[in-house]
Amino acid sequence: MPRFYVDLPLNTGSHLDLPENAARHVQVLRLQPGDPITLFNGQGGEYAATVRQMGKRQVAVDIGAHDPFERESPLQLTIVQAISAADRMDYTMQKSAELGVSAIQPVISEYCQQRYSGERAEKRLEHWRGVAISACEQCGRTRVPQILPIVTYAEYLASQPAAGLKLLLSPTGAIRHEQLPAQAQQATVLIGPEGGFSEREEALAIAAGFTPLILGPRIFRTETVAPVIAALLQSRYGDW
Repeated sequence: MPRFYVDLPLNTGSHLDLPENAARHVQVLRLQPGDPITLFNGQGGEYAATVRQMGKRQVAVDIGAHDPFERESPLQLTIVQAISAADRMDYTMQKSAELGVSAIQPVISEYCQQRYSGERAEKRLEHWRGVAISACEQCGRTRVPQILPIVTYAEYLASQPAAGLKLLLSPTGAIRHEQLPAQAQQATVLIGPEGGFSEREEALAIAAGFTPLILGPRIFRTETVAPVIAALLQSRYGDW
């Protein structure tokens, strides 16, 4: 059944005109009055709904019963991703959302080829949020991961929380995944851009309490790392 995210209050028994993006998607799918859909707004659970009226640019729906079922992982996982090329960053956002990541923090590090600020940064954040929302619509999540404002690597390390498991993905990591602690409820992972983190950046992360972790003998592309580490940590601490 088609699922749509709407950034609006949802209440059983009420009527709603879908926002433009969701309405356009309904029209593309050629849904008709009476067809069932599912709505969620990131506040928990989801709602059964029915298309009531189709217009040229407007789609009205009737909101039915609320299902409080949650599909969120017990692991609070934050991916701190140094900004990569546009399609690679989109892939990171999409797969992180599908794999139950709680938050994604984009950072600008020394070897980043893409750098955003001002209006360009806001537009890029909005785009990434759209990618994450689409992934949540497809995979069944009822809450959308936070896509946090872009900061520099130094700014992040100066403000990052001290709690939980803190990992630095490194090709010369100090530990392997089998050496991770037996339990964790919160984890933060630093992932470099296409050129990785510099030696200075790795040293700064270690000084901030991050443990270098190596995933294996092969070097992954930056967009591969987030889904790999998310899958590993969900298997060890989450809902896999």
